[in-house]
Amino acid sequence: MPNPRASAAHPIPEIVVNDPAPPVAAGARVSVLLPLPLGRAYDYAVPADMTLEPGALVRVPLGGREAVGVVWDREAGPEEVPASRLRPVIARLHIAPMDAARRRFIEWVASYTMASRGAVLRMALSVPAALEPPRPTVGYRLAPRAPDSGGPRRTAARARVLAALAQGAPRPMGDLTGAARAGASVVKGLVRAGLLEAVALPPAPAFTAPDPTRAGPALSRDQVAAAAVLTAKAAAGAFDVTLLDGVTGSGKTEVYFEAIAAALARGRQALVLLPEIALSPQWLERFEVRFGAAPALWHSDLSEAQRRIAWRAVASGAARVVVGARSALFLPFAELGLIVVDEEHDAGFKQEDGVIYHARDMAVVRARLGACAVVLVSATPSLETVTNVRAGRYGRVHLAARHAGAALPAVELIDLRADRPPRVPALGQGWLSTRLSAAVDETLKAGEQAMLFLNRRGYAPLTLCRACGHRLQCPNCTAWLVEHRRAGTLLCHHCGHRAPLPTACPGCGAEGALAACGPGVERLAEEVAALFPAARTAIMASDTLAGPAAAAALVRAVQAREIDLLIGTQIVAKGHHFPHLTLVGVVDADLGLYGGDLRAAERTFQLLHQVSGRAGRAARPGRVLIQTAEPEHPVMSALAAGARDRFMDAESEARARSGMPPFGRLAALILSARDPAPLDAACRALTRAAPRRADVRILGPAPAPLAILRGRHRRRFLLKTPREVLPQGVIQAWLGALRLPSSVRVRIDIDPYSFL
Repeated sequence: MPNPRASAAHPIPEIVVNDPAPPVAAGARVSVLLPLPLGRAYDYAVPADMTLEPGALVRVPLGGREAVGVVWDREAGPEEVPASRLRPVIARLHIAPMDAARRRFIEWVASYTMASRGAVLRMALSVPAALEPPRPTVGYRLAPRAPDSGGPRRTAARARVLAALAQGAPRPMGDLTGAARAGASVVKGLVRAGLLEAVALPPAPAFTAPDPTRAGPALSRDQVAAAAVLTAKAAAGAFDVTLLDGVTGSGKTEVYFEAIAAALARGRQALVLLPEIALSPQWLERFEVRFGAAPALWHSDLSEAQRRIAWRAVASGAARVVVGARSALFLPFAELGLIVVDEEHDAGFKQEDGVIYHARDMAVVRARLGACAVVLVSATPSLETVTNVRAGRYGRVHLAARHAGAALPAVELIDLRADRPPRVPALGQGWLSTRLSAAVDETLKAGEQAMLFLNRRGYAPLTLCRACGHRLQCPNCTAWLVEHRRAGTLLCHHCGHRAPLPTACPGCGAEGALAACGPGVERLAEEVAALFPAARTAIMASDTLAGPAAAAALVRAVQAREIDLLIGTQIVAKGHHFPHLTLVGVVDADLGLYGGDLRAAERTFQLLHQVSGRAGRAARPGRVLIQTAEPEHPVMSALAAGARDRFMDAESEARARSGMPPFGRLAALILSARDPAPLDAACRALTRAAPRRADVRILGPAPAPLAILRGRHRRRFLLKTPREVLPQGVIQAWLGALRLPSSVRVRIDIDPYSFL
């Protein structure tokens, strides 16, 4: 379990990474951890012709099949299986062993999240094809002694192939046939005739190495000072955590690029974690300009072949810089020297399925075990990180001004109670107030760009029948179906269920009685088209962008001023730089303020602050208009006043009074089953066996806000403890005293972020 004396906001264990263990000789036994949700490693015999050390990757028999696993450190205890019954290891894989730091990291994550070590190992071995050596690339060259006569008839296609190889260098099939404008059958025919021979080509470099000595952009005095601190820490080769705190547009990326350069100059690899890696084309362009080469990418949109190449390049050290989503933390870095967590406050770093972990927190643990530096980057740092800075556990560098003299935008609140949006002809109720519409009109007439932010995908979040009140609900979840009019479908955003929009009400059969209620970005786009018909508009949402290429194309279109008005969800806040965008309008600022989430106010402030930061990032001043029905709310007043630190102080004080994170600990137990009867019986049993301790409070059981998800009924317990009490041991003892039916699943979420 993690160290009970760990820090207030990031529990970091005091783990010593031992020196490499000696190899295990033939005839001995080894423990092999398999990438399966198993609770322990299995013992195997070492064959006579093999020696193995902890970390070696091996192929072993498992039941009637073979599996790949990692030789794990032997644990003291009685040997359960006699040596005579042990099955031998089949083979050792020709890949670098998993070092002690990575093995300890897997154990730490498993212990802290209460997942099995095998389940965490599966994340570290997520590309099985990468564990096998790549297929050799075959090239073709002129045979050393080609026959002078009696060969095949010299056709024009054959002559072109021979001419393409006249320089002597072998060429792969695709390259050769393209250059010679000939088919593969022509090349193969020349091989059979003895005029060409096939040879193995050395593998091409997977990635070009970034150049740390390449000159970067000119930095301001504040940027130079911040970069000096970070580069010194990246070059030190020791564990350290620093918050890079800077206002939006202050050039934080260029500053931590200098830290990456320092790590590269020291011969180390660097990892940059981004919350939306597939939607960050500007970041990638800036990196390539700075270092003269693209980084290795790691995210879910990569093909299996791309993932295999990247995984092996990271393991071999050929990939010097990796930019990726949270799962990149488990890549097999050979020489990791720096981890950067950009937008460290973003909830996208929390993994909610499978092994439930927070990548920001685990990045700190990974750096501790690997003795490297961490840079946490944000204009709106999380309260957890702020708490660690104030306690002296993390360092901090601050950029207080925007780069190149740009000013922060003026933020104004629009009280929707006084400035109610008017109706729009042919559309009905409008969602843009008179004041916001006038500001958009003024911006467009000035030849500048505007952005409207609404954090709701689709056309409408709810469809109901005017005749009987029936609401279109997901059959698998307690959630309304969201209309996506452009795709002509109803969609559940939780389970993915799709259905066509019915022409008649499923409840009463009334024709034409179904009405869309509430706005999504598609509905907002209709209103914009009606109010500003000449404006060139685009929607930027996760379901309107088909991957990184589409995102890059849209960003380029905005930069090229081919779009006048951008309508977007939260992905528009992800660090985009649009020099000509001077107006940001927030359509419904109150959307995320409520719902039982303890971080609701903090998240809303962070999101709206980040969105506001898209305005006025260049020479032209920016303006932000926020529509709210509660202008007196602390979040709204802090945004209008630019009082980030005052808001965080108040939020910190409120959390401390209530003992909530980061000043207390939370853990959630989510029970689910297809049938509610055994589920409720299991909850009653858990309630009876609940720990009776003065320092542990159990809340629940209660139906989760999403009481049915993907066809499974859900109940939630919430366990609350002081910081000095780790919930893992309490939960282990609690669940260990019961035997729940197999039909009931239990998910454990340590430090929950989502309360759905």
